[in-house]
Amino acid sequence: MNGRFCKIILLCLSVATAGGCAAAVVGGAAAGATAAVDRRTAGTLIEDEAIELKARKAILVDKELNDQAHLNVTSYNTVVLVSGEAPTEELRARAIDMIRKIPKVSHVHNEITIAAPSSLMSRSSDSVITSKVKTRLLADADIEGIHVKVVTENGVVFLMGLLARAEADRATELARGTGGVQKVVKLFQYTD
Repeated sequence: MNGRFCKIILLCLSVATAGGCAAAVVGGAAAGATAAVDRRTAGTLIEDEAIELKARKAILVDKELNDQAHLNVTSYNTVVLVSGEAPTEELRARAIDMIRKIPKVSHVHNEITIAAPSSLMSRSSDSVITSKVKTRLLADADIEGIHVKVVTENGVVFLMGLLARAEADRATELARGTGGVQKVVKLFQYTD
């Protein structure tokens, strides 16, 4: 078989649980388009993906952490945001320590609250808020919204990206003006 065909088949098989081959093709095209305009280098984009995958794997391997906590790990320019809930300080500290040890992680923002894992309803609401914020960022003429990573946890919106201060201020203003947002936390890296 031709090498490219084999790679496509392997890719489709590896993401079958995430919605099948069509999702992989669309996701791959979107990732390629994002990489073309992203301010991070191609190597940094790969590092960010690797950091997130290694973090997910580490959490899955720790049965107690995986069963009792709800954690989200987002890496942007090797700066990691860990958000979610853990029922004890010990589990929270264990998760952060685990992620700090991942190669290439330059900084970890610990936004894990000590609480029972959030409900599916709360997570769904957070997804809606994230979508609304992203839509506002992408529609605004004063900012290139593609350069802003948006993560929402219990109504708190975390903004990440490589931005000039004026862009960061505009992104923050747009996020704060979005329905359902309770608080905005800026985790930007400034280019000026």
